[in-house]
Amino acid sequence: MSAISALSGSTGSSAGSSSASVSSQISALNKQIQSITKQVKELSDNQDLTDEQKSEMEQMYQSQIAMLEAQIAQLEQKQTEQAQQNSEPAKQAASVQAADGINRPTATNQVNVYI
Repeated sequence: MSAISALSGSTGSSAGSSSASVSSQISALNKQIQSITKQVKELSDNQDLTDEQKSEMEQMYQSQIAMLEAQIAQLEQKQTEQAQQNSEPAKQAASVQAADGINRPTATNQVNVYI
């Protein structure tokens, strides 16, 4: 039971830290999922627990995995939104170029060359 509380405590701290990048948070959550999956596999080998206790523990592990996967989905969505927001100003800046009169002449600053 102490391993479960330690896992849920580290989940909250990794998701709440603003200094860590989204991709590092996602990889940390994936590592936690792998750890919980390993615990589920080890649960079947545990002879100290009854079948009912094993079933309860497995359900609890599965709910933790579902929570972690939901957090990953939220982080991926946040990452996608940030990427879209970062690309929009660049597109707007590229499409609105000021005419400088040399390579992109204005209506009042054109050079007409007749030969």
